[in-house]
Amino acid sequence: MATKSGYGMRDYYEILDIGRDADADTVKKAYRKLALQYHPDRNNGSKEAEERFKEATEAYEVLRDPEKRAAYDRYGHAGVRGASGGAGFSGFDFAEALEVFMRDFGGFGVQDLFGTRRSRRSGPARGPDMRVTVDLTLAEVATGSRKTLKIRVQEPCGTCGGNGAAPGTSPVTCETCSGTGEIRRVQRSFLGQLVTVAPCPTCGGEGRRIERACSTCKGHGVEAAERTFDVDIPAGVSTGDYLTLRGQGHAAPRGGGRGDIMVVLEVEEDSRFVRDGTDLIYELGVTFSQATLGMELEVPTVTGEAKVRLAPGTQSGQVLRLRGKGLPQLRGGGHGDLLVRVTVWTPTHLTAEQERLFRQLAEIESEIPTAKEGEERGFWSRVKEALGG
Repeated sequence: MATKSGYGMRDYYEILDIGRDADADTVKKAYRKLALQYHPDRNNGSKEAEERFKEATEAYEVLRDPEKRAAYDRYGHAGVRGASGGAGFSGFDFAEALEVFMRDFGGFGVQDLFGTRRSRRSGPARGPDMRVTVDLTLAEVATGSRKTLKIRVQEPCGTCGGNGAAPGTSPVTCETCSGTGEIRRVQRSFLGQLVTVAPCPTCGGEGRRIERACSTCKGHGVEAAERTFDVDIPAGVSTGDYLTLRGQGHAAPRGGGRGDIMVVLEVEEDSRFVRDGTDLIYELGVTFSQATLGMELEVPTVTGEAKVRLAPGTQSGQVLRLRGKGLPQLRGGGHGDLLVRVTVWTPTHLTAEQERLFRQLAEIESEIPTAKEGEERGFWSRVKEALGG
């Protein structure tokens, strides 16, 4: 049963009753079992069964797709719900859920599976999906941003209104399939009645045909046009994350629904930092005297600068953590840290005065310390640990 939080909010693995390490075949088998169990035609049109059928289909559509599954595993439901014009998979209706089932299991035949006839939805197919890439700077990741996209898409033809027929005419019902858009063949075997369904060869599954084609679109019902979209990108995204503009893509030929636009995000590298999730790593070079005597220095952050204090005797490889100065968590939940890794710079050329002073220092400087009895770590152990060894 769906939780009180509403349809589509239960864990997808829980819905299909599978483990998080389930392979694609296990996902498919689990979905088929639930789809057959909860199909309304087997439950006297029960609304509750219909909701369970749609819920199982939503879970299946996410977990069968490696990219969507990875996003779900990382961010939960927020990772697979479209932003800026889409509400994710929970927006599809029963007819679309049935199409998903028939897409992957349609070879069994609707009548053979459920003992009743339910025709496929005839008419023009949905328009193709689109994929566009948006580049982001690290600063935009830190604050979130709004991007304006100009995309060339297929729009309904302005002359015929999208039906593909010449002005003054209309598409007519296909005589071959009587408007159903499909041809059904029934065969009997020792296993029982087998029903196969195929798109009508005359109308291509639309259920209608055009007698006189529109001269502008040549009967296709669409023409290219440029559209502008504003896309709000949340803070904390990473390369490979995506947003879905549901129903904003190409219009389908002759009046079908629009496809989706998948906006894939690409975060540009920032030469100052190495990104590790929400943490940022910055390499701070200091002189021998700065590391030895200690001092306060400024270091860059994504959105400005911050001060960091070197304690006297700071070692090369030591990491200083500036809490909350990293990147924000996606969908809220705080910020990562800025990790400042200290590197003591060794000069390769010395002036005569510098060499004289270093030689004086060499005569009086201390030996490198080693671990004393009872100490857990010596100098080199601490350096190795700071360097990640």
